[in-house]
Amino acid sequence: MKILVMGLPGSGKTTLATQLAKRLNAVHLNADEIRDLFGDHNFSRAGRFTQARRMRDLAEIVTRSGNIAVADFVCPLEETRSIFNADLTIWVDRIKEGRFEDTNQLFEEPSKYGLKIKEDYDIEQVVYQVSALVRRSDGRKGETK
Repeated sequence: MKILVMGLPGSGKTTLATQLAKRLNAVHLNADEIRDLFGDHNFSRAGRFTQARRMRDLAEIVTRSGNIAVADFVCPLEETRSIFNADLTIWVDRIKEGRFEDTNQLFEEPSKYGLKIKEDYDIEQVVYQVSALVRRSDGRKGETK
């Protein structure tokens, strides 16, 4: 199963994804670390598509080996979310503007998601909710709105 934790920079994606990966015994793929690993900090539109494909490919390697992949990255466009093709999308919608103006302008609210996190939240409760969604989905696409 591929889980996407997405939202604007500074919204809390990594904090949630880290705890979620621990609870699910999953592999956590952090976009900043992946960009560093590949030496690719291209945030142009084309660069964002490259990153979405890279994150998808890494997540698929993880899932083919029988593990759950939890990827956290901005994934700002419907097209980049489509490229990643998550089984479950968690939208961390706690802030209205991130620290990068170009990302703020580019960001499209997702039309489909399994869970939307607003404002302050209890991380343990959210991790429990997501764990339940994962158990219920049995690998089926779990997108809703």
